[in-house]
Amino acid sequence: MMDQMSSHQQLRVLVEQLQREANIERMKTSEAINNLKEYVREHQKDDYLCHPARNPRANPFREKSFCHIL
Repeated sequence: MMDQMSSHQQLRVLVEQLQREANIERMKTSEAINNLKEYVREHQKDDYLCHPARNPRANPFREKSFCHIL
């Protein structure tokens, strides 16, 4: 009897969680893609991968050390 109650409680918790997830406001994929494209366009000028820095030390993606063969 105890197992049935815990199983019933588990199902109740699961249903409540699914109801919360169903009520989440969602954005259409096409809208999210357009927002992402706009963000990339706005920040492209500051992107070190698109426009490497003139000063190599200012580049956060530069290699920190080099491998030296003796």
